[in-house]
Amino acid sequence: MTRHRSLTLLMLLAAASGAWAAGPIVLQVDLREAGRHLFHGHEVIPVKPGPLTLYYPKWIPGEHSPSGPLENLAGLKIAAGGKPLAWHRDLKEMWAIHLDVPQGASSLDVSFDFLSPATGGEFGQSVSATPDIADLEWNQVLLYPAGSPAKDISFEPSVVLPAGWHFATALETGSSSADGAHFKSVSLENLVDSPLIAGSHFRRLDIGMDDKVPVHLNLVADTDEDLDVSPKQVEAMKNLVRQANLLFGSHHYAHYDFLFTLSDDTGHFGLEHHQSSDDRSWAQVFTDPDTALIGTHLLPHEYVHSWNGKFRRPAGLATPDFNSEPMQDDLLWVYEGLTEYLGNVLTARSGAITAAQYRDMLALDAATMDHRPGRSWRPLQDTADEAQILYYAPREWQTWRRVQDFYTEGELIWLDLDTKLRKLSGGKKSIDDFTRAFYGMDDGSYVVHPYTFEDLVAALKGVQDYDWAGFLRERLDTTKVGAPLDGIARGGYQLGYTDTPSEYFKAVEMVRKLQNFMFSIGLQVDMSEHNRGLIQDVLWDSPAFKAGLGPGMKLVAVNGRAFDADKEVLKDAIEAAKSGKAPIRLLVRQQDDFLSFDVDYHGGLRYPVLTPVAGKQPLLDAIIAAH
Repeated sequence: MTRHRSLTLLMLLAAASGAWAAGPIVLQVDLREAGRHLFHGHEVIPVKPGPLTLYYPKWIPGEHSPSGPLENLAGLKIAAGGKPLAWHRDLKEMWAIHLDVPQGASSLDVSFDFLSPATGGEFGQSVSATPDIADLEWNQVLLYPAGSPAKDISFEPSVVLPAGWHFATALETGSSSADGAHFKSVSLENLVDSPLIAGSHFRRLDIGMDDKVPVHLNLVADTDEDLDVSPKQVEAMKNLVRQANLLFGSHHYAHYDFLFTLSDDTGHFGLEHHQSSDDRSWAQVFTDPDTALIGTHLLPHEYVHSWNGKFRRPAGLATPDFNSEPMQDDLLWVYEGLTEYLGNVLTARSGAITAAQYRDMLALDAATMDHRPGRSWRPLQDTADEAQILYYAPREWQTWRRVQDFYTEGELIWLDLDTKLRKLSGGKKSIDDFTRAFYGMDDGSYVVHPYTFEDLVAALKGVQDYDWAGFLRERLDTTKVGAPLDGIARGGYQLGYTDTPSEYFKAVEMVRKLQNFMFSIGLQVDMSEHNRGLIQDVLWDSPAFKAGLGPGMKLVAVNGRAFDADKEVLKDAIEAAKSGKAPIRLLVRQQDDFLSFDVDYHGGLRYPVLTPVAGKQPLLDAIIAAH
């Protein structure tokens, strides 16, 4: 599916900008005050006399939104020949500033501070530093001249670090010293694509298949104890690299660096890059079994993005720079949905999780999407189309609103497609054949290959002739209750519910500090120390919804028993209600009011599980078997 692109205001601004002298821009970032959330930047930009437009990066690849944290750029000063220059912001495009370069000037000195967030936020707008850690995204700390593609603008970056800190990045180091490093000249495109992590507690592990194409796992943490990766976990990471290269039949990096931040005090997310990934998770992701179980899929997901999202990229996301065109997210069900599917499959193939744990993870994903009443009005395609808004949407009422469902429902669609491919071909073809055909060309190259919906369908037809366009559009565009579960059925399993949670389900509740009753009475409760009892969300049209409960209310008592005193009290009440007709009475506090609600539910506790279908081949087990 292709969409028309209009000429934007930013393209006009770029065309009017002509004072850049086309030489390399020298950039130095001082991270010595990262512990108090201050990054200091200085640029020397070669220029010619005349009007100049400078951009602060707005559309950040992988974040799929105009999320460049402009609000955190402060203290901007621009000078030429030691004399300060006036500048003004564009009134229609906030990420652009204008100035006039005076006669005789050959370079600009640009200095500024990046006020790294101390609380909240998503992606690069979240916390990126602690007293022992700094996570640097270069797009946060630079301005660049309008008028040229990002691949044609050269930078000479360097970083200054606190004493005793170590760093890792996909950038090539030119020289290093006790207080930092200078990196080799690099295009703006590759600079923004090459984040840096640094810290006082650092570890680097070799997980590559051979010396010709190095792959490293680089870790920074707040303590040395959190760097204690077991030999079994190292072997699983090595297996991940092997299995990914077998899946795709190629690689698209000269070397690859996992940049893994382990901290409870930074933001938690993953952001993909060609030759690295910026991964941030809980401090105990290697040292606590429950945290490891639910956190282990992050690295495989981001690693798959090196092929799917970075090398092969939807045409609407393959923009020439970070400001001139809006990114179009309509194919995120491929970019993120296929990556979610393949990443989880590789997590199992690598041995990081067992086959049973994979099925439990898939069961929770399937049940979550099957309890999405919002599917009755918003098709999955629209969650991708509106992704730049939905990434930052409130999490309350998300079962009706729908958010980034193209991840989890996308996973189900690609499982559906994989099993359909296997059935049509009599077991001779699978998603593995598609990945090698679609991503396996130009081994070693990381030059972007954009694609359209039509390209995707043509590649699928090349593997197995079928109406794949109709297959996909039906699943993307329809509005009906109930998730696409055909892939699970063809895989030899069925989604069901039991009164006993799986180890995976219990781990999710423990690590994320919540209780999930979405599949029974229809609500989810915060169990963190400061918000214990807060109702995070209510399932639309569920028993809790019909009783009048809503997000933001705080649970005080259940059937007269204090919630704070007994964290199992709601579970006990739901189970007890199976044998009687009396409703479950919940006392909540909403601001200054105490309110009582009767939840008429007698179905008992319900936790998702996949059970094998008698007489059916367990195809799902074959899909996740190591190659």
